[in-house]
Amino acid sequence: MWLGVKDGQYFMRHVCQDADDLSTYGWTHHNGRDYGRQLIVDQGLTLETSFLKLRGKGSGYGGDWAVRIDAQSKKSSSKEDIGETGHFFFYLADESGNAISLSRDILDRHESSPLASGSRKDVGGWQLHLKSADNLEIHYSGFKTPHIHNLSDLVQVNLAHQIRKFSRLELPDSLAHSPNILVFQISAKVPFKADFAFVSGTDTKSSSIEERISSLTGESLSRQLVEKQDEFDEKFQRCFNLTGKVDSEAVVVGKAAIANLLGGIGYFYGQSKISVPQKSDLKNDDYLLYWPAELYTAVPSRSFFPRGFLWDEGFHQLLIWRWDVHICLDIIGHWLDLLNIDGWIPREQILGAEALSKVPEEFVLQHPTNGNPPTLFLVLHDLISGIKMGKFSATESSEISSFLKSASIRLDAWFKWFNISQSGKEPYSYFWHGRDNVTVRELNPKSLSSGLDDYPRASHPSEDERHLDLRCWMLLAADCLHAIVKLTESHNEFEQEYGFTAKQLSNFELLNQMHFDEMFGAYFDYGNHTEKVRLRPQLRMNGNYANQEMVREVLGEPKLQFVPHVGYVSLFPFMGKLIPPESWILEKQLDLISNRSTLWTIYGIRSLSKTSSIYMKRNTEHDPPYWRGPIWMNMNYMILSALHHYSEADGPYKMRAKTIYDDLRSNLIRNIIQNFGNSGYLWEQYDQKTGKGKGARPFTGWTSLILLIMSESYSNGWGMSNS
Repeated sequence: MWLGVKDGQYFMRHVCQDADDLSTYGWTHHNGRDYGRQLIVDQGLTLETSFLKLRGKGSGYGGDWAVRIDAQSKKSSSKEDIGETGHFFFYLADESGNAISLSRDILDRHESSPLASGSRKDVGGWQLHLKSADNLEIHYSGFKTPHIHNLSDLVQVNLAHQIRKFSRLELPDSLAHSPNILVFQISAKVPFKADFAFVSGTDTKSSSIEERISSLTGESLSRQLVEKQDEFDEKFQRCFNLTGKVDSEAVVVGKAAIANLLGGIGYFYGQSKISVPQKSDLKNDDYLLYWPAELYTAVPSRSFFPRGFLWDEGFHQLLIWRWDVHICLDIIGHWLDLLNIDGWIPREQILGAEALSKVPEEFVLQHPTNGNPPTLFLVLHDLISGIKMGKFSATESSEISSFLKSASIRLDAWFKWFNISQSGKEPYSYFWHGRDNVTVRELNPKSLSSGLDDYPRASHPSEDERHLDLRCWMLLAADCLHAIVKLTESHNEFEQEYGFTAKQLSNFELLNQMHFDEMFGAYFDYGNHTEKVRLRPQLRMNGNYANQEMVREVLGEPKLQFVPHVGYVSLFPFMGKLIPPESWILEKQLDLISNRSTLWTIYGIRSLSKTSSIYMKRNTEHDPPYWRGPIWMNMNYMILSALHHYSEADGPYKMRAKTIYDDLRSNLIRNIIQNFGNSGYLWEQYDQKTGKGKGARPFTGWTSLILLIMSESYSNGWGMSNS
């Protein structure tokens, strides 16, 4: 933590939150394992934090680590003076509740004495040391609490008490009995530099503590950090090979994309809250607790979405497998371990008190009737393709094959859950469950389970619906499972089922019968629909007061028909490469994509056509448009992947696909770099009119796919059964 200064006032900085309004923050380098460098700019203060992990001789489980804090003053554009002294807080917490011991001479430190020490069964004895050539003033507080997510509040209360009582901005140098959290306040004139070294296994005879601390601090640490940064740069070039493809400005953004995606990986532990069916015998509670579970996963956004999201994770892993396939397999394995006996995985993982504190109450409960796009199959298909194309070493190929064989039971259960619970009335039709069919507030009932939230579907949800995107996801899943069986030679009774399902779902004539509107030349959902729906203001009495609220009004009778909204969903057969390259339907898709009156913008492909009756309309008075116009990077990546495919496939539209591909790729790269330069961030989505970043920031989940777009590394996922 540290104290930032804004408008002449101190503000505590700790948890990533947009309200802090930092100029920029994020990892410039991170290898996902043992090294990272982060840059934080807060008004007139620039903080560089770096870490290094070592598994040296004599160290305990997990090894040793070092953290360097380098604080520099910079002239702020607002002429804000951060003051001569900076206040920084470094804390240690033992979540098991074990007591942490404070060094006796903490206020009069000797070079060899630790700040703190303790012992755990897993790491053995441990010590924390602080080394700095600068003049540091140190104060501390010790707390005994099982709750760590509200630690910044505890520190602020302590500081406020000290200011009121003694007019001092410093911790009180006091300890609770047997504290499991120690917070050290480091006050120093800026600029300054401090190294924290953690050594484990200190209770063994061969622990060589002094030698290990020396290697983790000072010049030795400086040298190793430079070496690690060089290693990162070399690996980045090997993995993504941007030479000749983009300029140096783009390379900086590409490095930030992968570094922040890797740096956002977290380990979570807790129990999801699962909604109870209304007909359940359970009384009083409206939820059940899932089993205590662990999850190792990347996250979409450290500030706004610091937890696991199922459909996001598939897109994250498209990058991560190219960087470190073992991290990728570990993460996918953790997600598959969340599968319940029915084959269902909760789509949003809110595990532990800290994660729960970030989520609005209405989004906490997970509904076991609702799915989420099985994007992990995108990655698994990539891995299978990579083995066939010789992208992995013999050892890696063997490890991936072994993983796929072990995972196949869970993957089969997941596939069957979708096939049974999300199936439609017609054979090989599917629809996303969970839409509200009695709403009086929503213009078009959301399909949160689809991942596309407020993207317009049939106006009146029913079991007659056929959702095009889910049908394509099911083809991907069936095709992938069939490929896994063939690759691992684990021939079983399901092999024919996968193959037959994939064959049916990739049947072009059947797809067109169920979803293609020849008059529009576009693919659509099907359902009970009317375009004559609107939100209108209505007065409601609340006691003696009248409140105006927006309510849904249906002005026309719905009927079973195609849902005439052109957008990302319409492009799923194209993104899946399911359209034969010689088909006139491909030309129609290229028309839709490249037409400025429908989907094309100079910043990327918008989520919903300008011709849609719901384009950029609010879904309720409190819900602004989300997937109703703005540009999203995950879908643009899949569109580019398809354009790249069709630009290389023999057919009459090859050259046109290439032209659109080149234009779209350069538009996306140019806009992302410009936004990053102006704002210091990658964003959740981009405005279709101005190109300006919108929504959450930093959003280094699937927006990081811009790096794969730069390197022209595309997924081979869909269409394999056709090729």
